[in-house]
Amino acid sequence: MNWLILIVAGLLEVVWAIGLKYSHGFSKPLPSLMTLTAVAASFYLLSLALRSLPLSIAYAVWVGIGVIGTVLFGFVVFKEPISLLKVISLMLIITGIIGLKVATTAH
Repeated sequence: MNWLILIVAGLLEVVWAIGLKYSHGFSKPLPSLMTLTAVAASFYLLSLALRSLPLSIAYAVWVGIGVIGTVLFGFVVFKEPISLLKVISLMLIITGIIGLKVATTAH
């Protein structure tokens, strides 16, 4: 259950990171409110997951989900350039997240 909470927290990190772009420096009220709500919910869920997951693993997975989701959103929505090096780098992050998950459940 804590892994599911951590995944949702990571997805909310994607939401607030994207929200920062749409808030235009917190000058737009609705995107700003949505961003702040997502930040609060993401941190709260991360704190719940940390009750039973190691900090080093949970934080790395949380950040990794945020990075992957934000980069993919940038590729799809903002038409940011994709390169082979970027794809390989994302695959390395995904591999690292999976490795951390496996290492945690192996104990």
